[in-house]
Amino acid sequence: MRIVVTNCNTTQEMTEEIVRGARAAAGPGTTVTGLTPAWGPASAEGWLDSYLSAAAVLDTLRTYDGPPYDAVVMAGFGEHGREGVRELVDVPVVDITEAAAHLACLLGRRYGVVTTLERSRGQIEDSLETAGVARNCAAVVGTGLNVLDLGDDERTETAFLAAAERACAAGAEVLVLGCAGMTGLQRVVGEKLGLPVVDGVAAAVKLAESLVVLGLTTSRAGSYAEPLPKRRVWGGPNR
Repeated sequence: MRIVVTNCNTTQEMTEEIVRGARAAAGPGTTVTGLTPAWGPASAEGWLDSYLSAAAVLDTLRTYDGPPYDAVVMAGFGEHGREGVRELVDVPVVDITEAAAHLACLLGRRYGVVTTLERSRGQIEDSLETAGVARNCAAVVGTGLNVLDLGDDERTETAFLAAAERACAAGAEVLVLGCAGMTGLQRVVGEKLGLPVVDGVAAAVKLAESLVVLGLTTSRAGSYAEPLPKRRVWGGPNR
């Protein structure tokens, strides 16, 4: 089984970190391939970045010419694009935002999301609402860190723990890592907090594997029907 994991930004180091987390979660016989968009934002932090990211990820998958894959994992927490990708490709598409939330709902009555900047809260809340799992979300809390600041492990852990206290005070019984760049942090903070902490990348990989094994893929009966045939211009006349 081959799973393609799409980074939502153009930072190759983050793609590599996400792929490491995805491979750690993958079962025997699963190959993980990471894709980095050739254009778009260096980090996705806000509505403009998110919409640019969505188009760039779609373009990356549209022009992909590597080995065939069995599923797509979209590693942008709260970013747009998952519905478009489900129209574009003929394999299961799992977004880390809804994957993490669905698993969190199995572990406690209410969950909290700890993310990067507070400005990302609206996008994440909207994404959870669209996925049908917002009702169980107690809070979305920012750490105050930029996405590209997450490479400082000590600083990230300290900021996460402080934000986690606020999420727990709001009623969260389970925590979700609200950025793909936080992949791997769940083990450390989970032990310190004494709570289940769900990593969206790992959750999405395991759900994608399950869908492939069960022979299930996106329904074409309605919302995710194949795109209508028409002329579309992608990124200029030479593309």
